Amino acid sequence: MIRSLLSRIRRAASTALFLAMLPSAASAALTIEIVGGGANQIPVAVTAFVGDGGTPPGLAGVIRADLARTGLFKTLDTGDNPVPPEPQVVNWGDWRGRGAEALVAGGVTQRPDGRLEVRFRLFDVAKQTSLAGVSYTVTPAQLRTAAHRIADEVYEKLTGDRGVFSTKIAYVVKQGRRFTLEVADADGFNPRSVVNSNEPIISPAWSPDGAHLAYVSFEAKKPVVYVQSLLTGQRLAVAEFRGSNSAPAWAPDGKRLAVVLSKDGGSQLYLVGADGKGVQRLAQSPGIDTEPSFSPDGQWIYFTSDRGGSPQIYRISAAGGPAERLTFEGSYNASPRVSPDGKSFAFIQRNNGRFQVAVQDIASRQVQLLTDGSLDESPSFAPNGKIILYASELRGRGVLAAVSSDGRVKQRLTASSGDVREPAWGPLPRNP
Repeated sequence: MIRSLLSRIRRAASTALFLAMLPSAASAALTIEIVGGGANQIPVAVTAFVGDGGTPPGLAGVIRADLARTGLFKTLDTGDNPVPPEPQVVNWGDWRGRGAEALVAGGVTQRPDGRLEVRFRLFDVAKQTSLAGVSYTVTPAQLRTAAHRIADEVYEKLTGDRGVFSTKIAYVVKQGRRFTLEVADADGFNPRSVVNSNEPIISPAWSPDGAHLAYVSFEAKKPVVYVQSLLTGQRLAVAEFRGSNSAPAWAPDGKRLAVVLSKDGGSQLYLVGADGKGVQRLAQSPGIDTEPSFSPDGQWIYFTSDRGGSPQIYRISAAGGPAERLTFEGSYNASPRVSPDGKSFAFIQRNNGRFQVAVQDIASRQVQLLTDGSLDESPSFAPNGKIILYASELRGRGVLAAVSSDGRVKQRLTASSGDVREPAWGPLPRNP
């Protein structure tokens, strides 16, 4: 039998082993620890912002932390003296002497309406030129968001890839007998509760526009798929049929979800509208089909099935038809999640009794093992495809972890107490 989704449902239903979570939304944010770094880090100096009187660490501190945890940058000690974001006042020789290749400087100005104008410039120290300059108008409560946006701009200019510091992550937590679906910033700060229940919650999935979460809740004493608005809190049961309803996955157009239902016998793949209408069976198999994931173009659905005797990864056209087997190495491959560029998929592979995150190139079928844990689960790509978030275990306690798509950079996201599970990385913000 497939371990991933169905065993998660059984364990969640009995509240044993699997879903022990973070203490509460009002408690401390997740703490990020970098446990591996890139070989060639870019030295970046991020100076204090002129006029930034915010609560420490301030704008500069948030930007430094964002860049540092990628493992791609070496952030330099700049002291507490702010540098105006104007090239004519920058002491280029001083920054070259400190080893900086890039310099971030900025300022904060209060507007008459109480809002703040945050401006910054990114400089190439060697060429003594400006690489980027952006201004944001925000409320005081949005200063941290502005810092993440600046870090995104710096990351993109220096690497050529989109930054994901302004994105959100979702995960499930448990305190006592209380389960909570949380949403937080990508750095673990500003957690808030989406839904609370005395019964398990699993399998959160972001809508493509980031406005809704689909998830499975056991509050009806069986698994039911809900879609909930993050703006209004309103929710709809989109799959509450007889038997099990599980594993929601959004289509890229946001109009449909793939789900796993047992209403007609066995666990099989179906499509259902985001309004709960138009249920359509996608495939029929003598085995268990589960854990669907759409390709970015919406043409394919990747899934786990034991139809061949052991859990392996397959894909099927979103319009239906025959399934194609994709994994052949080993007797256990599950939980596929397709990369944002559609060229590869992350999944869980069992190696010598250890469950670890791997990635497979779709064209060549080449597999790369990325982690060395013993109970890694639930991989989720960052929207730029450069990082994979997943659930793991550390000294018997559930934690979130992240690994770069090339396996070089690793992070752990832990809470001060309790366990964390079921991560899902949200999309890029529509209006950065």
